[in-house]
Amino acid sequence: MSFISFNLHPRIAAGVKALGYNTPTLIQRQAIPPVLQGHDVMGLAQTGTGKTAAFVLPILDRLMKGPRRTVRALVIAPTRELAEQIHQAIGSMGQQTGLRSTTVYGGVNANPQIQKLRAGVEIVVACPGRLLDHIHQGTINLSHLEVLVLDEADRMFDMGFLPDIRKIIKHVPARRQTLLFSATMPDDIRGLAHEVLRAPVTVQIDPAVPADTVAHALYPVDHHLKTELLLELLRHTDTESVLIFTRTKHRAKRLGQQLERAGYRAASLQGNLSQNRRQAALDGFRDGSYQILVATDIAARGIDVSRISHVINYDMPDTADAYTHRIGRTGRAAKTGDAFTFIVREDEDMVRNIERLLGEKIERRTLKDFDYKKAAPARDTEFARPPRNSQRGRQQNRLEPSRARAVTQQNIRPSGSSEARKTGQGDPPRRPASGNAEVRKPLQRGLAHRRSAHQPSPGSTTDKYRPHRSATGR
Repeated sequence: MSFISFNLHPRIAAGVKALGYNTPTLIQRQAIPPVLQGHDVMGLAQTGTGKTAAFVLPILDRLMKGPRRTVRALVIAPTRELAEQIHQAIGSMGQQTGLRSTTVYGGVNANPQIQKLRAGVEIVVACPGRLLDHIHQGTINLSHLEVLVLDEADRMFDMGFLPDIRKIIKHVPARRQTLLFSATMPDDIRGLAHEVLRAPVTVQIDPAVPADTVAHALYPVDHHLKTELLLELLRHTDTESVLIFTRTKHRAKRLGQQLERAGYRAASLQGNLSQNRRQAALDGFRDGSYQILVATDIAARGIDVSRISHVINYDMPDTADAYTHRIGRTGRAAKTGDAFTFIVREDEDMVRNIERLLGEKIERRTLKDFDYKKAAPARDTEFARPPRNSQRGRQQNRLEPSRARAVTQQNIRPSGSSEARKTGQGDPPRRPASGNAEVRKPLQRGLAHRRSAHQPSPGSTTDKYRPHRSATGR
């Protein structure tokens, strides 16, 4: 079977041919025909199976007829990275169609998004929080929407976006085609599918089982030896491009720095980075400027790099499904890949869950000549955060000289005798600290008054999903 059999519009078929696509994947073979026929579709497929093209191609085909410069298709994704990936796929496959797409997500200035929406686009790829902001502010018109796509629905559930999804659905026409794609099907997603889909065609491509092109291995190790083991493993493994997952943003940042110091071309991808720096890290990993990318789970479904040879779980994921999503970054497009996971004693229960998911035992490995008995340090010097005192010291050093002298004089001013302190004498009277309730309340009222003129209308989730505070991907 080839893409010719779908009878796509000639300009779309030309775009597919220019990308070198010849044979559709299983999810594409099963999903594209019913989508072209106008049916609602529920697709259950893991990452790396080609499901983006499974909904992008029929949407492009549909939009070739009908009005332009009005939003007719909306794709909702959980993270900025995934939204950009889908947007780029639309641009590549539809490069000869004249159809326009734009992304809508938080963490960046909203004005360029508003300008593009006003100029007119046919497809919007959005994250839920910022999309709701545009809806409430009237900067996006969804009244002519024909197709709604919920991509990575289970990930959106994990990130707490389901209430926002339900709010968004209230603002789109009831008469529409809805496509829902998910790697897994928890009860909440099943309930959402029941609400939004009408007589859907279900396409299921082994949603719970990782691709058989991935080889799995476990490396038992103590916490304090993980970084040493990682460096040793990288030295003894023939790697092309490596994606490493950590549990926390702080650890991703520090581990990326350690790999750089060890001589590797490495970058980190985590929620504290600005959108520009996140995009730069992704682009560098994609084009080979970085050989190693250290990421939190925010990137588990937002990275589309076909040549990732190894995924390394520096920290065990929280669920077996998360393991599936992480390792779905390698072994893509029928290529082989390796998934290495470092495990400590408390990970054994999760290992059993993953083995049940795979239907087989995972090989345990050890590195020859590696010192697994090395004692742990007295305290964590590897990932420990800087002490608060040193942070305050750095802030004081940045004060202008006059303020620094005032602070110093206040710190060395004699306190007087204990008796004087009891009677309130000795120390000069102090101004209330800024944290004092009497001072703080008027300040808060003033700030609240100033903010009210700039806040989105009620129901906005801008603050709730502020990207530099959490890994929501807005």
